[in-house]
Amino acid sequence: MSLASLTFNEWRGLELAAATRIAEQAAAESEGRLDRVESVEHLGTTLHRVLIERDGQVFSLIPGGKVTVGFDLAAWQPAPDMLDCYREQSLSQGYGFDPDLRVHLGQYLSPRRTVTVPTLLMAVEDEPLTAPPEKMPAALTSRGLRLPHPDEWEHACGAGAATLFRWGNWCPLDRIPYGDKAGPQHQPNAFGLRIADSVYSAEVTSDPAAIHGGDGGEAVCGGYGTLLAWLPLATANHNPSIAEFVHGPDGEDMYEDFSTRPVIDLR
Repeated sequence: MSLASLTFNEWRGLELAAATRIAEQAAAESEGRLDRVESVEHLGTTLHRVLIERDGQVFSLIPGGKVTVGFDLAAWQPAPDMLDCYREQSLSQGYGFDPDLRVHLGQYLSPRRTVTVPTLLMAVEDEPLTAPPEKMPAALTSRGLRLPHPDEWEHACGAGAATLFRWGNWCPLDRIPYGDKAGPQHQPNAFGLRIADSVYSAEVTSDPAAIHGGDGGEAVCGGYGTLLAWLPLATANHNPSIAEFVHGPDGEDMYEDFSTRPVIDLR
């Protein structure tokens, strides 16, 4: 079968034996080695997690097709403690944030939408840039890799979950994510990716306007409040101000502080 046309919905309905055959095909096509196939509970059903090693780097199989990504702010009901935290810790500091939490988040979260993405392999861990962002496509192509599209990144992170964070609509409000060794961000996601786990991350995608996975520490260092310190780890967070910095003159000599999550295309 054509792996590129495998859909997320089809993948979720497969038995382990069929998923293993597809995993072996993906490993062969990518000239990698199948590390393991394991099953986890996700969104009320069993999801098979495939990890493939190639050239010392581990990749996860990300089934695609027509999927839904982004976040539906209009349908979201923030918990009372989230609203209290925003009002008491963020608005009170005088940063000029909008009094309406939804309006504020709308500046940073991509809208809920249906997109079509290919099935691919994505690196389990992000890796530091080895060149300025505009030169990374060529650097990755030389290794048989490419930058992820923002839609691919969001789908890989959320794995079909419609929640604010990949683990749910909540975050610990008694601590910030930096230095929190026991928080939900440290668990691998449904596909086995170590993703959206550090606010100091800033992952470059194929779209210069979209940085994912973190904000370089802006919210934490700026003292924006606990809730907003967690926001950079939201699946749909794309942080336009950090993107402008990373791709602008101020960030051109700091590219080694940024990262990306390489992708291998499948046939």
